[in-house]
Amino acid sequence: MAVALALHVVFAVIWVGGMFFAYMALRPVAAQVLPPPQRLELWRGVFGRFFPWVWLAVSVLLVTGFWMVFVGFGGFANIRPNIHIMLLLGLIMTALFGHVYLAPYRRLCQAVASKDWEQGGQQLAQIRKLIAINLSLGLIVVLVAAGGRYW
Repeated sequence: MAVALALHVVFAVIWVGGMFFAYMALRPVAAQVLPPPQRLELWRGVFGRFFPWVWLAVSVLLVTGFWMVFVGFGGFANIRPNIHIMLLLGLIMTALFGHVYLAPYRRLCQAVASKDWEQGGQQLAQIRKLIAINLSLGLIVVLVAAGGRYW
């Protein structure tokens, strides 16, 4: 249980922390100092490096989360409401990430490759909105995880 929990926390930090850094630090600076073509190329490269980590995080979070529920706690009937909330929000976050990866990110890559900067900008704007939602959900999950045992 300790190993599963440790892995769970580490990969949650990687995913949520990566979104926080990208949204709150990298995005404003990139928008301020880079012209649109370079900014779009930067984001394609950043997402190309970050998204494999997110896929790994999603996989580890799902495996360790369900392992803890079924092996550590004996099933859903034995877990507290905060764990149900974390699972629901985590599944929503996973679905949103899957959509980002399979739709606007792929279109962003295609737009950058063909130097269609307008289309690339539209896709980046959509990704930005979805990451803002996922970041908000991720921070809520962190709050639920940290304070849920005290409810």
